[in-house]
Amino acid sequence: MCVSSGYSIFVHLNKKEFIGMKHIRNFCIIAHIDHGKSTLADRLLEHTNTLAQKDLQAQVLDNMDLERERGITIKSHAIQMNYQHEGENYVLNLIDTPGHVDFSYEVSRSIAACEGALLIIDATQGIQAQTISNLYMAIEHDLEIIPIMNKMDMDSAMPEEVEDQIIELLGCKRTDIIRASGKTGMGVEEILQAIVTRIPAPVGDPEAPLQCLIFDSVFNPFRGIIAYFKIVNGTIQSNDLVKFVATGKEYDADEIGILKLDMQPTKQLSAGNVGYIISGIKNSKEVKVGDTITHVKRPCTKAIEGFEEVKPMVFAGVYPIETDEFEDLRASLEKLQLNDASLTFEPESSVALGFGFRCGFLGMLHMEIIQERLDREFNMNVITTVPNVSYKVYTKKGDCTEVHNPSGLPEITLIDRIEEPYIRASVITPSEYIGQIMTLCLGKRGELVKQEYISGNRMEILFDMPLGEIVFDFYDKLKSISKGYASFDYHMSDFRPSKLIKLDILLNGESVDALSSLIHFDNAVTLGRRMCEKLKDLIPRQQFDIAIQAAIGAKIIARETVKAVRKDVTAKCYGGDISRKRKLLEKQKAGKKRMKQIGSVEVPQKAFLAVLKLD
Repeated sequence: MCVSSGYSIFVHLNKKEFIGMKHIRNFCIIAHIDHGKSTLADRLLEHTNTLAQKDLQAQVLDNMDLERERGITIKSHAIQMNYQHEGENYVLNLIDTPGHVDFSYEVSRSIAACEGALLIIDATQGIQAQTISNLYMAIEHDLEIIPIMNKMDMDSAMPEEVEDQIIELLGCKRTDIIRASGKTGMGVEEILQAIVTRIPAPVGDPEAPLQCLIFDSVFNPFRGIIAYFKIVNGTIQSNDLVKFVATGKEYDADEIGILKLDMQPTKQLSAGNVGYIISGIKNSKEVKVGDTITHVKRPCTKAIEGFEEVKPMVFAGVYPIETDEFEDLRASLEKLQLNDASLTFEPESSVALGFGFRCGFLGMLHMEIIQERLDREFNMNVITTVPNVSYKVYTKKGDCTEVHNPSGLPEITLIDRIEEPYIRASVITPSEYIGQIMTLCLGKRGELVKQEYISGNRMEILFDMPLGEIVFDFYDKLKSISKGYASFDYHMSDFRPSKLIKLDILLNGESVDALSSLIHFDNAVTLGRRMCEKLKDLIPRQQFDIAIQAAIGAKIIARETVKAVRKDVTAKCYGGDISRKRKLLEKQKAGKKRMKQIGSVEVPQKAFLAVLKLD
């Protein structure tokens, strides 16, 4: 069936309302990072003729340059396919999701819009930490799980061993597991048949009042904000007057349609379908992911429940390099937030950097991606400060405040205790790397909860760890220790009292607030010394000495000096009385002293970046 005829059948049926909900299947793909889900999605699109031959390219759903360069999925992507099974036409709505632990929020949104999930497991690596995490999320939403073993064409595939792992994890039959290869197209027909036969059709009433769940939104400079939704109940037609429940705003549905590779307008969509709506919205605050769309004339009685709010894990200040670009940065972040609802930001100011924003991210990779996207998509050059997590500070009066920024810490004499967030971390690794991983986790103040064999020589280790300890370089170190074999996932557990102190960096006695950090007492001296050494290499020499100091309160714990650039004023004095040379040196010394009083020290951007990458 060619793509044009497949689409015309769908439109024709939709107009006459022949296509019922029993012929619709909504499903997502969940997997650990780099298990081949985007490549397998390409084969599904190719097999159902959703793409013309000229549009075929590797990872077609990864439409960001960043996604292609890094070989990872950052955004979830929705696309509709038509498939014929036993003489009947089916509409399959696929949502491809990211696999990295930092983007688990994207996965939760996709799962909320589906009835089934393809669980893809790499036949060469077996079950990884993020696979288990995403699987539990899908099971909580009562999704039908179809296990698929990918990369079966590889010489290093271990089908029997990995099948045993899947059976142990899911409790399914061996015959339920589909063997496939995204590269060769093996097993694709079986997967499509399983989607039709095993995933249930969406439940809903096309005649009921309209209820649509917004699961994503994007900004288009010409059309405004485009919201992607799944219709839970009711029917929507183009030019209907609709209302967004959370904001209470009303709009005309200028255009509705389905998501093929491009957006394709239709006159009407009913319960069970996934589509998009364009209503000329220009303000990003008016569209909230997780909101419900309903009709103005016949509204639904309540909004759709069970949608989780995002909780940022890592906070950092983002400042424009040119101070007059503050408003441009605000506009860029608002547009990015539409496309990435897990980004949060609020204005803040710094003595060293001027006006900027305190941004909340899901993790360090997420922070790096946002920086890259600001540069590429909006041409914004920004400085990012030292990242930190949020702490609960209890004062002696019994008040509790949440602190995201070290400069927001109350006076040390007023603080009763500081609590920091702890995570439950799960590491799955081959047993030969256990010793080194234990050393790494215990060195990061981790507490071993339990360890158990999953299968063969693969172990799962559970640790309770402070979130602040994994912010910097934990993930990179774990990968290098285990030669890439260990996988890592975590979720928030609780807040616990901790011996935390504020570490300040002083330049010529003045604190640089952007380099301040909240850190555990045991690590403060080591980090202070390393930061001073790093800054000594990076701060350019001036006409006067620069003292770089690390301080805890009034106590200096480390110091380095950037020596002054000096002219040899005695060069022209050869022979003669020593007092003449001394007079010239004293004159130079007085000039340096005066210059030091009025001179200011610029901290270059690479110094901020280097502090982030202290190893």
